Amino acid sequence: MRLPDRVTGLFLVGLGAAAAYGGWQLPPVPGQPVGPNVFPLVIGTGLALCGLAIALGIGRSFEEEEHLIPVEGGQVKPPTGKLYGLRALLPPALLLFYVAIAERLGFILTATLIVYVTATALGARWKVALPLAVLAPIGIHLIFSKLLRVPLPPGVLPMPW
Repeated sequence: MRLPDRVTGLFLVGLGAAAAYGGWQLPPVPGQPVGPNVFPLVIGTGLALCGLAIALGIGRSFEEEEHLIPVEGGQVKPPTGKLYGLRALLPPALLLFYVAIAERLGFILTATLIVYVTATALGARWKVALPLAVLAPIGIHLIFSKLLRVPLPPGVLPMPW
């Protein structure tokens, strides 16, 4: 399944606008000039602008044509699997999964599942995907809680800091 750039670009514009609107609704932290609303506003605005650029085809002339490199033996191995074409829908599906599950399960376990699924869907072996899925959410949690002072849902596995 191949979606036209206009469809995916407009979907990203809508997703970015929703993220920016959600960030706009967050209450400010008293006494701090930068609150928890800044990050979703910046990411949502950037996502909407990138989606708009994709929908309008801006920068398409700078892309090179895709060349398939045949593997040894002479034949290009086509992608396999029934769901291979649906990989483009994985990020929004995982975002919806995060929204639905993060409060109950907590950030660490939810992010671990998301990172592992994303890494394996992009072709990473489990030996790489598993340590990445364990370490990346801990690092992100540390950045959000200590540097940005943004609380993340503790869920069933609260972090000691």
